[in-house]
Formats: sequence, C-alpha cells, structure tokens
Amino acid sequence: MPESSQEMNRQQQVAGLDCNHRMLEITAMNATARNFIINIDVPDLAAAEAFYLASFGLRIGRRLGTGAVELLGGPTPLYLLQNEAGSAATEDGDVRDYERHWTPLHLDWVVEDIDAALMRAVAAGAMLEQPVRERRWGRIAVLADPFGHGFCLIQFSGEGYDALVE
Repeated sequence: MPESSQEMNRQQQVAGLDCNHRMLEITAMNATARNFIINIDVPDLAAAEAFYLASFGLRIGRRLGTGAVELLGGPTPLYLLQNEAGSAATEDGDVRDYERHWTPLHLDWVVEDIDAALMRAVAAGAMLEQPVRERRWGRIAVLADPFGHGFCLIQFSGEGYDALVE
C-alpha cells in the first residue's frame, strides 16, 4: 500500500536527522578539545579560595552551589570543588587524601617575577619544596598548596622552552 506523501516526507526528515546525528557523532569523535578547565578537589572551600586568590591573583567568577567556586583570571577557568578527606574518589575504593602526594599531573604557573610570586604563594600558605633553580629555559620553584597538591612557578627566559628545541 503506497504511503502518503506526508508520511514519506516525515520518514525522509527522520532519515536526514539520523544521518546528521551520525555525522555529528563522527565529527565529535575526531574533534580535538578547543578548551579545557581545571578542577581541584579541596577539603575546605573557604581556605582554598583564600589561598588561590592571594597566591595567583585570581578572582571569583561564580559560586556553583555551596560546594564549588569558579575562579577566573588565568588562561582557563579553575574550579575548586569541596570534597571531604576520606570521601570516595573512584568506584574502585580510592579515597581522597589531602596529605602531600605526588602526581604526574600538576599545574605550572607561568609568572613574570618568580621571586615575587614565590613570596605571595608562601605567605598564602604554600609549602616550598624546591627553591628557585636556574634552567636553560628560565627559572623554576616547586611548591605544594595547603591541600597537598604540587605546583610549580615558572619564569621563562627570552627563549622559554624554545631553548630546548634541537
């Protein structure tokens, strides 16, 4: 039995939408991220706010309920997320621990004046782990925030990392 032209039209539209949806899925699978954000778990949101505002000159963007705050002023938004020590971090049973811990992923804060930035960070509560050292590309200091997260302060020389290119 022949379908009505209205029903055929609807099926074509659905097929077109389905095709477009598949194209969007393929595009999304092959796309690279155009941006990123940084989330940092902390046990005390107010203390973390005070530290990151004083250390890095960030400012509050938005409060996302009572357990999160967006900090702006850097190259990407930074979100502080209050999560209690001992709370579940993964489904595998790992729990959050805010003692000093090593992680291969950390933040490098690029600064104009490493000595001034170091004084601000330490005054705000950062722990200095390695003092300022000279490198071919500039200067670096290794610290930890009051919540156990490591970070570096970096002051590039004229060439920056290009000094390492062979």
